[in-house]
Amino acid sequence: MVSQHNIRMAEHVFNVLFLCTGNSARSILAESLLNHQGHGRFRAFSAGSFPKGRIHPIALALLQELELPTAGLRSKSWDEFETPGAPQMDFIITVCDDAAGEVCPVWPGRPITAHWGMPDPAAVEGSDTEKWEAFRVALRSLENRILAFTSLPIASLDHLRLKAEMDRIGRLPH
Repeated sequence: MVSQHNIRMAEHVFNVLFLCTGNSARSILAESLLNHQGHGRFRAFSAGSFPKGRIHPIALALLQELELPTAGLRSKSWDEFETPGAPQMDFIITVCDDAAGEVCPVWPGRPITAHWGMPDPAAVEGSDTEKWEAFRVALRSLENRILAFTSLPIASLDHLRLKAEMDRIGRLPH
């Protein structure tokens, strides 16, 4: 017998916030990927603790090259998601080591948090080819984790099991 809770969970659109310090590269890539690969089951957002105020040009160019959504993407503070009327998050995922160690705001509800840390492609120095490759590696890593995430049977997992699965996804190789 299918419970009413499982029916509601199956129909629910899950809000996911990707956090990073600068909100210019990894969290932006993750937002776009999940909005594309989530097939309407997920609504992704991104923010930073100290946003740069602009999207890294290679991140934006890579998303456009792959025909991934870029409409509405912007570098913004996580403060926007603490205000009245902001969407309530079901999941909060840090994608950089700096943001994982910072004191995060207290989020309304009981969002499941996870850390999916990875190297910052925006910090790579070298040739344009090396910089582009760093962004491609970050995008592939995020894509693998997001595919694993969107494949989870969220409606059938309790809070603790879902948290364990999110942490497991964060340990997938880069």
